[in-house]
Amino acid sequence: VCVSVSGQIRYSIPEEMQKGSSVGNIAKDLGLDVEQLSDRAVRILSRGRTQYFALNFKSGHLYVTERIDREEICGGMEMCLLNCEVIVEDKMKLFPVEVEITDINDNAPSFRSEEFDLKISETTAPGSRFSVRQAEDPDMGLNSIQSYQLSSNIHFLLDVETRSDGVKYAEVVLEKSLDREEQAVHNLILIATDGGDPVRSGTTQIRVIVLDSNDNAPVFSQPVYKVSVWENVPKGSTVVTVKATDLDEGVNKEVKYSFQKITDKASKKLQLNSNTGDVTIVRNLDFEEAALYEIEVQAHDGGGLFDRSKIVIVVSDVNDNAPELTITSLLNSVPEDSPPGTVIALLNVQDLDSGENGKVTCSVASNLPFQLRKSLDNYYSLLLIDSHLDREKTPEYNITITATDKGSPTLSTQKTILLQISDINDNAPVFEKPSYTAYVPENNPSGASIFSVEASDRDLDRNARVTYSIRSSNLQEVLLSSSISINSQTGAIYAQRSFDYEQFREFEVQVQAQDGGSPPLSSNVTVRVFILDQNDNAPRILYPSLGADGSALFEMVPRSAEAGYLVTKVVAVDADSGHNAWLSYHLLQATEPTLFSMGLHTGEIRTARGFADRDAVKHRLVTLVKDNGQPPLSATVTLNLVFAENFQEALPEMSDQSGDSTPQSDLQFYLVLALALISFLFLLTVTLAIVMKLRRSRKPKLFQCFGPEPYSKTGSVFPPNYEDGTLPYSYQLCLSSDARKNDFTLLQSEYGVADSPLGYSGLSCYLGKLTCVIDSSLSPKS
Repeated sequence: VCVSVSGQIRYSIPEEMQKGSSVGNIAKDLGLDVEQLSDRAVRILSRGRTQYFALNFKSGHLYVTERIDREEICGGMEMCLLNCEVIVEDKMKLFPVEVEITDINDNAPSFRSEEFDLKISETTAPGSRFSVRQAEDPDMGLNSIQSYQLSSNIHFLLDVETRSDGVKYAEVVLEKSLDREEQAVHNLILIATDGGDPVRSGTTQIRVIVLDSNDNAPVFSQPVYKVSVWENVPKGSTVVTVKATDLDEGVNKEVKYSFQKITDKASKKLQLNSNTGDVTIVRNLDFEEAALYEIEVQAHDGGGLFDRSKIVIVVSDVNDNAPELTITSLLNSVPEDSPPGTVIALLNVQDLDSGENGKVTCSVASNLPFQLRKSLDNYYSLLLIDSHLDREKTPEYNITITATDKGSPTLSTQKTILLQISDINDNAPVFEKPSYTAYVPENNPSGASIFSVEASDRDLDRNARVTYSIRSSNLQEVLLSSSISINSQTGAIYAQRSFDYEQFREFEVQVQAQDGGSPPLSSNVTVRVFILDQNDNAPRILYPSLGADGSALFEMVPRSAEAGYLVTKVVAVDADSGHNAWLSYHLLQATEPTLFSMGLHTGEIRTARGFADRDAVKHRLVTLVKDNGQPPLSATVTLNLVFAENFQEALPEMSDQSGDSTPQSDLQFYLVLALALISFLFLLTVTLAIVMKLRRSRKPKLFQCFGPEPYSKTGSVFPPNYEDGTLPYSYQLCLSSDARKNDFTLLQSEYGVADSPLGYSGLSCYLGKLTCVIDSSLSPKS
């Protein structure tokens, strides 16, 4: 039978059903889909220590898992109910279920002993009633004791009385006077029968002992002894003392006490002193096990007379049971973006005590983002109330739930739930610094690591896996790819080629750190790379310019020059920078060291004293230009100086430089000789070509010049780098307008001079505008 009352499901089954027997189709009654049933989706929880029912997930039937004994579970209660709850996990719903256990005739009437003695005085008058041992049947209703029968005899008959509570009591009535001398012992059989189907019965033997005359029975001082004791009363305590008196004397006055009717539970807890009538506790009382004990006690004298009384012991509850807190459903972890109202756990709380001692309240710490909400009867839901969970601040919560009863003193139970907060990708990678500066010496090896960046991510696992990449740079894209790279896993930055400080001195790259979350988060940082200069460039001499032999041209110094006269200046540059570009000038060699001095930082060559007649006219100076690097690099230049007041005076010294100068190596000699020969052949060829052309021309031009193009400087044919008397190696060959023969005119600035190698071909020049005739018979000096 299935009945739905106020949202509850109730079934009715008989006791002692076999294990596996179906109680009812609970899936159908609750409207659940049988195909979706599983031990994780639906669970059955029974109240109490024994799980009597379980759910068949294939059929949806509720079936019996343990032996159900109505008498053991409910005792003498008229209505026996077993409660359980059906928990639907995915819906977080509870359905209470009540199962009524109906009685069957599974217990036969029984007596406490197979035989007992009944002592009756021979003087007892007919019609006297004698109490006999009552049978016990734990079944209810018709299944309990319905009748008593006494074996056939001539002295006794049985009278069965039904009391107001429905219990039947049997008494033996003396029908015919006894005669001890005729028969001292009478054996009777008492049969107790119930009304079940089939009928069950129990028997006991009554041995009637006929005694001598005893005309006074004991009498109890109270018909009912009612006491109230606390359940925590210690063992050995006397809870009540019964007292009966007998007016007889001697042996007939001696009263003995015994339990006439007592339950098994009471017999294990209480003990009666047969001599004193003291009822003591032999085992601890438990209010939750039994709150009331009703015992029938009998006092009988030595003559077999007796009296009956009733002992009622009311057990008062004390707060000796702490609340029981059970977690019926639990989430082990929740994402840190879980919304408020998320159910974390379902809890069941019970207290075996009664009254205020059994009222329980549950609480959770107020500093946690959780709260408890009562959902059904003794069930609580643990809810999330804060939507701002942050795993990076609090990766887990130890949620302590406290269940406290209202007893005095209060008892409480705590249960701790460990809740993990699972990670979401809510943190971007963060670099250690807002920007980075790296310094790399130039000429670095290709592939070397020049710097390393590192970013951290507060998330976990994949959300915290950082990869690095170069997003942009102020370098050209082609130059960037060939110059710089980054390790995507470690953040190490590598130079793909050797840097040159003279090419570029600094550049910026933007590095991106990106995590592996979905969607990924990233951050950027700027790395500024400075190229450090190294001393890899030697000084380069700009002035004076070097000739073919590696020496500078001649410089003319007036003989009248005084001390401090600026002869010339060496100009040099260094492609490096900083200390590596600081230049110093040194005079290494000089024909007369005391005659000249050189500025250390200016490069100016001045006369240290005036020219003396004993001094040589021509001087050779070797100067050194050195930078300040480590190790230092240098360059040298050789200067030729001539002391003369005018050019005509200096010309012989200049033209004789090859003979007067310091002998050169054989290689230099042959090179000069070859250059002179080639120059001569070239001039000869040009001259012959001009002559042939002029002869063929009818109207020769007024003036025709051959040779290098004059410098554009107005009023001068000196080159732009001429300073302080430096003479250029250039000339012009011009044809006179009135030429009639094979002669040529060489026009030159009055300060100009023909290239000395031409002297070998017979060409020589004098100061001023002179006509030079090509004549092989002329000597070089003339």
